[in-house]
Amino acid sequence: MQKDKRENYFDWDETFMQICRVIAKRSKDPHTQTGACLVNNKNIIVGLGYNGFPRGCSDDKLPWKREGDFCEKKYAFVVHAEANAILNANANVEDTRLYCTLFPCNECAKIIIQKGIKEIVYEDDKYHNETVWRASRKMLDLAKIKYKQYTPKNDLIFKKK
Repeated sequence: MQKDKRENYFDWDETFMQICRVIAKRSKDPHTQTGACLVNNKNIIVGLGYNGFPRGCSDDKLPWKREGDFCEKKYAFVVHAEANAILNANANVEDTRLYCTLFPCNECAKIIIQKGIKEIVYEDDKYHNETVWRASRKMLDLAKIKYKQYTPKNDLIFKKK
């Protein structure tokens, strides 16, 4: 006799978004922690990333501030989670899906397009109306890259702060 299958298990979108939440906890950014997960068509993870400074650049010697002159702010130095996932990939990323906790900015969108990523699943789009993210959506639409917002079906491992 067959046992009944467990209910309320994570589907693939939920699984990979949970992994994004976990890898985001590696970020030392005091304001925003983001995570990204690249998955091939067999649902195998090929890359993970979180927002942080480039390898070899001490996070004790670069700023985490959001205000001030360009070189006094984190934005001059931080590598975004999406870019890190692509750069850290252990396989070809063409035709993969990118899961990310925050909708990709225009700079990450350029990389996503150039690398041939076919779909983006994102959790939050809190900067939707800002110019950087409007530019991102414009490029993604022109490149015919699909994107959709993730809606949780179960409790997330890590809640937003």
